[in-house]
Amino acid sequence: MCQLCDQGRPQYHFDPMRHSRRNFLKAGAVGTAAAAAGLGLFTERAAAGGGDDPPADSGRYGRRYVIQGGHVMSMDPNVGDFVQADVLVDGKKILAVGPHLPAYGTPIDATGKIVMPGFIDTHHHQFETALRSFLADGLLFNDGKPHGAINYFDYILGKFAPVYRPQDVYVNELFGALSQIDAGVTTVHDISQIHHSPQHSDAAIKGLADSGRRSVLGYFESAGNVPGNQYPADAARIKAQYFASDDQLLSMTMGAEIYLPGYAAAWAVGRQLGLQVVAHIVGSFGMGPTFDALAAANQFGPDNLFIHMTGMSDMSWQKVKDAGANVSLAVPIEMNMRHGMPPILKTLSLGIQPSLSVDVECTLTADMFSQMRGAMALQKAFVNQLALDQNNPPGLPELLTTRDVLRFATMEGARDLRLDRKTGSLTPGKEADIIILDAEAINVAPLNVVPGAVVSLMDRSDVETVIVAGKVRKWKGRLLDVDLRRLRQQLQASRDYVFNAAGIPQNLFRTN
Repeated sequence: MCQLCDQGRPQYHFDPMRHSRRNFLKAGAVGTAAAAAGLGLFTERAAAGGGDDPPADSGRYGRRYVIQGGHVMSMDPNVGDFVQADVLVDGKKILAVGPHLPAYGTPIDATGKIVMPGFIDTHHHQFETALRSFLADGLLFNDGKPHGAINYFDYILGKFAPVYRPQDVYVNELFGALSQIDAGVTTVHDISQIHHSPQHSDAAIKGLADSGRRSVLGYFESAGNVPGNQYPADAARIKAQYFASDDQLLSMTMGAEIYLPGYAAAWAVGRQLGLQVVAHIVGSFGMGPTFDALAAANQFGPDNLFIHMTGMSDMSWQKVKDAGANVSLAVPIEMNMRHGMPPILKTLSLGIQPSLSVDVECTLTADMFSQMRGAMALQKAFVNQLALDQNNPPGLPELLTTRDVLRFATMEGARDLRLDRKTGSLTPGKEADIIILDAEAINVAPLNVVPGAVVSLMDRSDVETVIVAGKVRKWKGRLLDVDLRRLRQQLQASRDYVFNAAGIPQNLFRTN
């Protein structure tokens, strides 16, 4: 026995390389007061489904608990995977991963469950939550035909976004964040194009903070260029006021769209502040020449995150690779909204490991199961057709595996957001961003291959428990500490205001 363990100070005794089963189960194949006033959104503790309670004061310094007996998929090759093992959480940190760890505090029984790191969404326009499904049949911009008449640039950015009030920003941010927690997404990069005033910016940050999720604010433009907006100059205030500390759930990037006038100033502000510089890069929107010019001038760096990257030249791609810039793909959206063919083959051919992102809920769902399946299916469709057309030619790209897209949705997302020292894997010393998935659910059982089950079978209904920085945010199928009924009412009221202010009639059965 270990004296330190007996004294309540558990030690890291196991050898992960000895116990690791890398191919286990055949895996190898605050904002403004006005923003929140009167909402009454939070309760002391919502009733948890299931009988037993979550660990008390989870995430609090000095509080320890153990997730016991689960199928542990760490996503860290140095830790490995385990058919049955435990995860010991100490405050907000992971202390140990392995079999038969000492039990401290209230144990979480994960028997028959999959325990893995939370998903990371590297690009999500969260302020648009109230506009869900409005653009399900629309395109990115108007192509002059009836199905393109209701389009993203004209309606979402041109009509709806400019009329948002700070309180609309707050409730949209909060509801969208809680919805993704429910789906197991523990980290988001919120692409926030709603900075019409400092009050709008403060409300967005408060919504992210109040959700209790790890969030990266992408400080982008004021959509519609609302008079009085202070983008990009207000970035300095925002960073100093809200993001001065590295020891918090919130961080920040600088949005700098190359299709907007004055983008060079935004790039400069971002780099002066030491922020990542982020931009949507979409060939079908005519960005190729500008992007090529930036590439030729060696303007790219490891501080860049480029989203979509559809239709770009080979020269620009090589410059992205050489600079160590990062790429986020939103495959289902790119296919649906005519961004251009998602560049999954190009990305991988250059050795760039992409992250995955959901983009806009006005068109498609914001869960990462859909993103993983979409990315894998498209890459396999390309490669399989090449194999059939050319009779398995030499040099055919390797097919993506479920393990690959799981890595894109966890570790690569953390790297792309400069958070890999904190999250993305179940690694001792990292913060405890953990999801517990029900492998005994009717759509999953019997469990045969853990990565295969997560990617090919599961959906948000299988996300049983969600932990962010050691704090339990969803327990046995229900979100904690939030009054969803009242929050839903507030979101619906915001939706009604935004539609009315934008002059858009509500029509539940509209078709484009």
